[in-house]
Amino acid sequence: MSKALEGVRVLDMTHVQSGSSCTQLLAWLGADVIKLEPPGRGDITRVQLRDLPDVDSLYFAMLNCNKRSITLNLKSEEGKQVFSRLVRRSDVLVENFGPGVVDRLGFSWPHLQELNARLIYASIKGSMAGVYASVKAYEPVAQAMGGAMSTTGFEDGPPTVTGAQIGDSGSGVHLAAAILAALYQRSATGRGQRVTVAMQEAVLNLCRVKLRDQQRLERGPLTEYPGPRSGRSGSSGRSGDAVPRSGNASGGGNPGWALRCAPGGPNDYVYVVVQPKSWVPLVRLVGRPELADDPAWSTPEGRLANQDAIFTMLEAWTSRHSKFEVMEQLMAADVPCGPVLSTKELIEDEALSACGAVVSVEHPTRGAFKTVGNPLRLSDSGTDITSPPLLGEHNDEVYAEVGYADDDLIRLRRDGVI
Repeated sequence: MSKALEGVRVLDMTHVQSGSSCTQLLAWLGADVIKLEPPGRGDITRVQLRDLPDVDSLYFAMLNCNKRSITLNLKSEEGKQVFSRLVRRSDVLVENFGPGVVDRLGFSWPHLQELNARLIYASIKGSMAGVYASVKAYEPVAQAMGGAMSTTGFEDGPPTVTGAQIGDSGSGVHLAAAILAALYQRSATGRGQRVTVAMQEAVLNLCRVKLRDQQRLERGPLTEYPGPRSGRSGSSGRSGDAVPRSGNASGGGNPGWALRCAPGGPNDYVYVVVQPKSWVPLVRLVGRPELADDPAWSTPEGRLANQDAIFTMLEAWTSRHSKFEVMEQLMAADVPCGPVLSTKELIEDEALSACGAVVSVEHPTRGAFKTVGNPLRLSDSGTDITSPPLLGEHNDEVYAEVGYADDDLIRLRRDGVI
């Protein structure tokens, strides 16, 4: 089976998570992704958070499957000549260095265009906006500046970082989409272009409903949000000058909350959303059929105003059953719900493994490890997850492909260029 991006060569200068998550997506879609790393040490994530001595870390392994690795000293003059040759043979160049790093190496966008007019030059930066543009952005920094932290957590607690890597991997997904659009446009124009994604803006894009609510707040209370210090929504909703932290509220027109289940462990919860059409079967299921027609509870407006009482009532039932028993019974009643799954449950889930959401990959030095599969499912472009490369594993074959002979490679190694 052919791959969607077969024939597309990506020169991958990225490191850590944001850029590497982007290029891994491109590799999963069939692009030939060549990871360019400094000789000797490589991407810093090869040694960060190691769980086994003297092998590449899981941090690196889970962000660099399906790639080839070459080493190159870009601070040497000959290294820059080698890089120029690689650029001429590439379709896409991706980097996530700090502002100006690639320019200071001598490869400004105008110069890259001179080397290859069809090149798509893609970057991830922290921010493009005023004073924020000089900030050194990390995952939590992007969440802080993009609206995620101020709206995550509980009302009387501090701003909270989410577990999902919306700043790093979220930016990577955005950049992959932009690169694909640029490749498609190039098929019509014949020209490459500059592509940039700011982490702050990627997080803001994922927080757009909070900007929706900021504008609604100017016209009255947000009745779907938790009331002050109540733990859940009160009857008056939330007012103030900014969108509050929403706890576990759904933040939508239908109330939702995470409800405790048996036996009461830290992740023994199920998330339940109360839709209008599911209200009657829900209250019958939990043994409160008299509430089906109660005017204080039976309308969407009434339920939003009485969320605390509703979820206290529902939790009295869910707390007597396991989260999977609750899920099964609520699904039978057509009630939207889902168990809170721990990372242990996710990595051991047979259904997720069977569908390819979690896969096992053989590695030549660390053995088998588990990682996420490709969430982009294309009927005519399947994905086989392959091992991440060892440092410089593909030097000989990649440099031969761009015209370097065996004698050249011996000299380049001797001179510390590769």
